[in-house]
Amino acid sequence: MLLVDPAKKISFNRYISDGDLVIVYERHDNMKAVKVCKDSVLQNRFGVFKHSDWIGRPFGSKVFSNKGGFVYLLAPTPELWTLVLSHRTQILYLADISFVIMYLEIVPGCLVLESGTGSGSLTTSLARAVAPTGHVYTFDFHEQRAVSAREDFERTGLKSLVTVGVRDIQGEGFPDDFCGKADSVFLDLPQPWLAVPSVGKMLKQDGILCSFSPCIEQVQRCCETLRANFTDIRTFEVLLRTYEVREGKMESCQADESGSTGSLPCKRRQRSSEGSNAKEVSGSPTIMARPSAEARGHTGYLTFARLRCLS
Repeated sequence: MLLVDPAKKISFNRYISDGDLVIVYERHDNMKAVKVCKDSVLQNRFGVFKHSDWIGRPFGSKVFSNKGGFVYLLAPTPELWTLVLSHRTQILYLADISFVIMYLEIVPGCLVLESGTGSGSLTTSLARAVAPTGHVYTFDFHEQRAVSAREDFERTGLKSLVTVGVRDIQGEGFPDDFCGKADSVFLDLPQPWLAVPSVGKMLKQDGILCSFSPCIEQVQRCCETLRANFTDIRTFEVLLRTYEVREGKMESCQADESGSTGSLPCKRRQRSSEGSNAKEVSGSPTIMARPSAEARGHTGYLTFARLRCLS
């Protein structure tokens, strides 16, 4: 995570301090966010870890418990924060987030509008993309979700880059203060077509809109509305396939006089050098790869459109 000071300068301090947020990594599917406090301890199946032992260490350190067990202390990057944050709503994951940031052409200094905030997964990555001089204004109609999101952005050191507002964008549109100022807009709404007229007023000429919808019927209706003032309308579905790559052993097999093998699988068929004696082919370590059983399927459709230039 990029830490930004009040002067909006990126900080490269990579050492853990009292009060910092760290991601405690046990394994790839078991991580948690912990606020460092010198008088506190973390207790898990590996033993007791004193926070005081963490202070002054660089992020990425391997620390040990009283029993000799260990965990890793990682920086709360947007990629890791997405995996450990509290799910107040359904969230976007890495494949969709990276695609959105690239296609919206978000760079440092951009002004980005977002609705709705939800759990703040995308917002966190947007903030890093616009740092250190840009800003993200995100809105949610649910007041308690907005309050929780503000607290999360403070914990992750992004409060100078993100402003959270409570507003029904479908019914009221974006505030007039942003007319003609937004470089890009992201919508995650059940009826995004209701917000499209407001988005057209907020975007700079040639600015880009992205709308996330889980159902294709929402996409169809949104595209109908976009055709009035937008061009280059495209819809994508991002499917990520994860592979497991690990070392394993092939089962052994036997070759008979004719060189044929039994029913057990083996890496290769092998005859004895003399062609008369049966010889056992021992299993040997090999690297095997297969699709992960936990691969995510459909999350939603991403519709992009560019505001048509008037000139």
